[in-house]
Amino acid sequence: MTETPTARPAARYGRSRLSAVSRRGGAITLAALVVAMGIAVAVIGYQRLGTSSVSGSLAGYRVIDNETASVTISVTRSDPSRPVDCIVRVKAADGSETGRREVLVPPASQATVQVTTTVKSSRPPAMADIYGCGTDVPGYLRPS
Repeated sequence: MTETPTARPAARYGRSRLSAVSRRGGAITLAALVVAMGIAVAVIGYQRLGTSSVSGSLAGYRVIDNETASVTISVTRSDPSRPVDCIVRVKAADGSETGRREVLVPPASQATVQVTTTVKSSRPPAMADIYGCGTDVPGYLRPS
């Protein structure tokens, strides 16, 4: 004799499981949500860390004395009417940073400009480089 399955009493055993269609719909919804979140994170990351509207490179430097170096940078920006903040630094012979200076690159008519500044050093400077440039100019660099 075979027993026929009877309906489970919901009060005793709880609700029955979701059907295969409901489970599949939930999985598809969850997968779509994960993909959408991944795309959102990628877009935000690209906007913040991707291509920059300004770039700087070292054009040259000259050691003036044991405490000072003259540093020339070349700055290229997509919008030359905006001011830019660049950080230049000098290093000792062992490669350690011994001096740093923020430089305001004012608005210009050309996309690429060269700016020269002097940087004080705590030890004899041996080399110079540019740390980076950005469009977020701090208030203390802006002309009043």
